Amino acid sequence: MNEFLDIVWFKIMAITQGVVRAMDMLVSPFNALGPAAVILLLVLVTVCFTKLFKRLYTTKRYESLKKEFNHWTEIRKQAMRLEDREKGKGLARNIDQARLNKVYYDYFFEGFMKNILTTVLPVLLMAAYVNEAYNPDKLSKLFGRSYVFSVPGFGGDATPFGAMVWFVLALLLVHLLWAITKRLLRI
Repeated sequence: MNEFLDIVWFKIMAITQGVVRAMDMLVSPFNALGPAAVILLLVLVTVCFTKLFKRLYTTKRYESLKKEFNHWTEIRKQAMRLEDREKGKGLARNIDQARLNKVYYDYFFEGFMKNILTTVLPVLLMAAYVNEAYNPDKLSKLFGRSYVFSVPGFGGDATPFGAMVWFVLALLLVHLLWAITKRLLRI
């Protein structure tokens, strides 16, 4: 069994190293822009990919749970609209206990798993790539400094920012700009 797991692990490592080399080849032409611009570009590509992937990827179970949840929610609303308020509350409670709670939790869990696959996992994979490709040693070799950029401090000392800090800030910035752009285009 240990031999089998070793073989599987070595294959996973080989695939991972191949993907990293391919990413390095794709990103290397943009290194002339500087590490901040390259990381910002990687974040932008990642956010666009996750938005598209989230829109396109769905499971049959998620869709059926969504329909079932909406169905039972509508029935519950109709029960609450009854003239006899006590009877309506009792029916709504029965609906909640019989179906709606179970469907809600299944629907929530399926959506949560879908979100992990379509949003969280790609961001974490790109963060791992940025952390490896732009660590201080590689930044020193590629750009002559061990940080992405520095900000002047109050005491005259500059505060250096590494790749992961810039990745997180860029991720927040891109999501903020995406939301603002989306809101402006709707109005």
